[in-house]
Order: sequence, then C-alpha cells, then structure tokens
Amino acid sequence: MIQEALTYNDVLLVPQYSDIVSRKEVDLTSRLSDHQFRLPIIASPMDTISETKMAKAMGEVGGLAVIHRYNSIKDQVKIVESIIEDPCSYGIPTIAAAVGTSGDYLERAAALVGHGAKILCVDVAHGHHVLMKLALEKLRDMYGNNVHIMAGNVATLEGYNDLVDWGADSVRCNIGGGSICSTRIQTGHGVPGLHTIIDCARSDRNVPIIADGGIRNSGDIVKALAAGADFVMLGSLLSGTDETPGDVINTREGKFKSYRGMASKDAQVEWRGRTASLEGIATTVACKGPVNEIILELERGIRSGLSYSGARHISELQAKARFIRQTSSGQTESGTHILR
Repeated sequence: MIQEALTYNDVLLVPQYSDIVSRKEVDLTSRLSDHQFRLPIIASPMDTISETKMAKAMGEVGGLAVIHRYNSIKDQVKIVESIIEDPCSYGIPTIAAAVGTSGDYLERAAALVGHGAKILCVDVAHGHHVLMKLALEKLRDMYGNNVHIMAGNVATLEGYNDLVDWGADSVRCNIGGGSICSTRIQTGHGVPGLHTIIDCARSDRNVPIIADGGIRNSGDIVKALAAGADFVMLGSLLSGTDETPGDVINTREGKFKSYRGMASKDAQVEWRGRTASLEGIATTVACKGPVNEIILELERGIRSGLSYSGARHISELQAKARFIRQTSSGQTESGTHILR
C-alpha cells in the first residue's frame, strides 16, 4: 500500500479561541542546548547565504546562521574570527559552523571549536548513513557535551531517532524540499516536508527538530512549528538580501544576486573541482534589501499565527494545533485572488 504524505500547501491550521490581546504577548524563544534564541529561525549553511554578515545580522535579530563549509578550513576559521573581532551590538553571537562526514571534517571541527564555534552542524544531504554515524560518534567522543552538535538531513522517524542515538543534539529534517534542490527529481527519493516533521515529532527522543526546506512564507513556518518543529532553517527566503555573500549583478531588469544549491554543477565545480550527482540548480534572485526587514516581516506573521491558535508559546501551539486538509480549490482560495 502506498502511503499518502502531505506538505505545507496541502493543509491549514484551524483558528481557535484566543485571549491574546497583543502579538507582543507571544514568546518565540527557542533553545539549542544552553543556547537561547529570541526567534526559531536559522540561516542555512549555503555559500550564497551564510558567511560573516549573515551570522552577525541573524545574531542581531535573535536568530542563528550556520557558516557554510564550502571553503578551506583557513577561510572558514577566518569567518569565525571576523565575527568575534567585530561582534553584534550586544556582543559575540552564538557561532555555528558546518562540517562534513569525511575528509578533513575532524580537523575542521577542531579548528572551528578552537576559534570560538559553539555549535557544529554535521551537514550532508542524506544523513541517515553510516558515515554520519561514525562522524557523530567521533565528534561526541571529542567534545562530550561541551559543543552542541546539529546533524542532518533525514526524512523519517527512524532517521531522526538514529541520529539522536548516535549523538546529535538537534536534527535537520527534510530531504529534497528546498526551492533549488532537485534530489527528488534526480533520485526519486524524499518525503514531503510537513509529513517529515509530523513523523519525526512522534519520537520520544525529545531533541530539537529543525524543519529544513520547502518553507516559502511565514504561514509555512507556523505550520512547521505546529507540526512539531522547534526551529526552521531558511535559504531561499533569505537569498538576495544585502548580507548574503556575492556581488550584486546589475541588469536591465534590475539588481540580482546569485543563489545556488550546494549540489548544483556551479557549486560542485567551484569547491570540489568536479561534479558528482547533480541534485541542485544555480540561479539569480532579485535583491531584497536588509535581511532584518525580511526577518521582521516573518516574525510578525509567526506571532500572528500563534495568536490565531490562542498560543503564547511554540509548545502551546503544538498542543492546540488542529490541521485540516484543503482541496486544490481551497489552495486557490487561500492565496490572494482578484475576481475579473
């Protein structure tokens, strides 16, 4: 029997009685081990998303950015050092940085932690894998509980449970759902994003779930949190902002910046010198201005979303949430539409 699986656009949350008078009453505080964040939003470890400027900007607004690993150890460490040398207005933000599961990953991890990283993100496309098991066991043995270890990606409850049992402190959940990811097309594998979150949230392991991929707006963030996610990881929503790496491309149509999947041909040739399986694309996106303005708009939508369920905290939203499935006509009605 083929199982049915739903994603964000397939469902809506049912509005419920609320005694929330102001959205300011909603508390979105979230934690990764001892690290507390005002917002449950993480910038993805992609080379067109997260470097120095994004890490500092996300720190300023109360979120987190994971410094990508698609460079030399020396260059990645320089990014960490630059954040420490010129910190946020309130001080040094929590620094998170990505490593892989092979090659120089242990040396890279040691250099990053040695220079101030507090969170290591073990970053691979298919995390439910023997190399992830070995990497998590080695990193946990090296750092004990002194470093928060984020890992992923996985698409199933079994994958989530295994990563936690192998040593992960938080897990990135979803495979192939990103806007510039073609894994599901190229490999035929994946699970719709919302279904993945609901499935992983059934676990008794109780470590943070990070919904990663397929999130297009603040409504999708609210749905992910309601389904059991503790954080969301964003790429496309933050692409094209002033703080993303890369030069502005001036054209007759306007100003653009590059945005690419890390399994795209462009990215693989640049950082690996060759191509393996192509599971992403490279494109350009219109410049969007400062990332804090994007985050502010998302935050307003999330706060409003919780208030519609009468929830002051993410945990209360998860306890109260009621999903309904919508038809294709409902999806059309849910979007802005003008009768002509």
